[in-house]
Amino acid sequence: MSVDVEALARLANQFFAALPGTEPQAAVAAATPPHAPQPPELTAPIHGLGVETPPNVGAIPSVYGPPIVPAVPNVDLAFEGPASVPAAKPEPAFYFLEFARPPAGFHLPATAPAHAPLDVDRIRADFPILRERVNGRPLIWFDNGATTQKPQAVIDRLTYFYEHENSNIHRAAHELAARSTDAYEGARETVRRFINARSTNEIVFVRGATEGVNLVAKGWGAANIGRDDEILLTQAEHHANIVPWQQLAEATGARIRVAPLDDRGELHVEEFAKLLSPRTKLAAFTQVSNALGTVLPAPALVALAHGVGAKVLIDGAQSVAHLRTDVQSLDADFFVFSGHKVFGPTGIGVVYGKEDLLNASPPWQGGGNMIKDVTFERTTYHQAPARFEAGTGNIADAVGLACALEYVERVGIDAIHAYEAELLAYGTRALSGIAGLRLIGTAPEKAAILSFVLDGQRIEDVGTALNREGIAVRAGHHCAQPSVRRFGLEGTVRASLAFYNTFAEIDVLTEALRRISSPRIQTVVPDSI
Repeated sequence: MSVDVEALARLANQFFAALPGTEPQAAVAAATPPHAPQPPELTAPIHGLGVETPPNVGAIPSVYGPPIVPAVPNVDLAFEGPASVPAAKPEPAFYFLEFARPPAGFHLPATAPAHAPLDVDRIRADFPILRERVNGRPLIWFDNGATTQKPQAVIDRLTYFYEHENSNIHRAAHELAARSTDAYEGARETVRRFINARSTNEIVFVRGATEGVNLVAKGWGAANIGRDDEILLTQAEHHANIVPWQQLAEATGARIRVAPLDDRGELHVEEFAKLLSPRTKLAAFTQVSNALGTVLPAPALVALAHGVGAKVLIDGAQSVAHLRTDVQSLDADFFVFSGHKVFGPTGIGVVYGKEDLLNASPPWQGGGNMIKDVTFERTTYHQAPARFEAGTGNIADAVGLACALEYVERVGIDAIHAYEAELLAYGTRALSGIAGLRLIGTAPEKAAILSFVLDGQRIEDVGTALNREGIAVRAGHHCAQPSVRRFGLEGTVRASLAFYNTFAEIDVLTEALRRISSPRIQTVVPDSI
């Protein structure tokens, strides 16, 4: 009687992979066929950095003088190498069907040299929506604080997933499940690397930063915060980092304290420190204010909170696309962000939590995938991250998020930050010269957000008038009413910038605002920028 060794090995893999607590890498390696099939390559062209430059994008004027010539002209920024890993170093399989691999034909742009300035024309060519026209004008997307646009690489990655990898993850004994699982768990590793977490066990996929805060509040918070305990917030918070803590305080009898902002929108460390006490169990604050752009002194605030024994949650929704994120250096206990704020899809986000804290937190949702064993008498749960990922997750968008993070890595987060700082300085100078315009939030440490009001003009009317010029801004309270009311207002107009915006676009905004503030001025808006 002959024995099919490969078949036995595959059965062994399935058996070991199904055991509670068994890591996929522990499955039997003999199951890998010597010449395993690969997912088919993409047949459609991939649009990458430098592939196509819109005709309306020209030289970029600098705050320091004449227009900048195209940056790093001799550097090839065309796509090369697989999306998930360099071509020479394939991603490890996370599934017992070890022949599953990331898509062989999918590529990202080459990494730019360290300290190289951004070639914004080439970057803009990667974002197809920037070629859109609104009311006959080129779209100027200054609503990045609400959501960022997506590069073609992310759009193509999502399409590839649904065309070649779509399956539920884990357990199933077929190739598409293997491909999907590898892509999903590979995305977790990409997130870990991007924020410098110690382990993928510290990375939980959620719908966004809002769900992330709720997960911590209803998991760790419900188990560790009680009557007369205190939760310290700041006046800079988005509603998503206020409401869940209010709900927890109402349920437990805990108290909320709030660190104030000054007239520039700045948070002073000494004011924060005054509110800390042995009763403080949690400090939760944003790293960057979405309404004002203020960058909070996160490392100092974390150290102060830890000094009284409190845990710390940082809302990184507005910082992750603009500042380098290193959760180990920050030493935050929890860090949350949304994929759509960092050029990824909507409906996906991340909770980082220190592994011991996650494993000590009860799950806040129950269902499949997060359990070790279920009887009608009791249920036992997996360790993190699975204990917080009940049911079928947003698999495709997790993969799309990973692609977006890799895109940012290739462009260079430090180069992005430096360029956006120039945009902010240029925009601040330009808008400050408009009669009747008042900038809201002028802290010395700011991200590229310009919030303002115009004398005698309703913010909704300003937003509508700018839209007629093809300029997308946000007009309202930005889901941060306490921040806006700190300045005696119910809302502002907010222009929030990203690395694909240009100085020329700021010029168009400035001229449009001059006309709105002085209707008698009839400046002609250029048809292209």
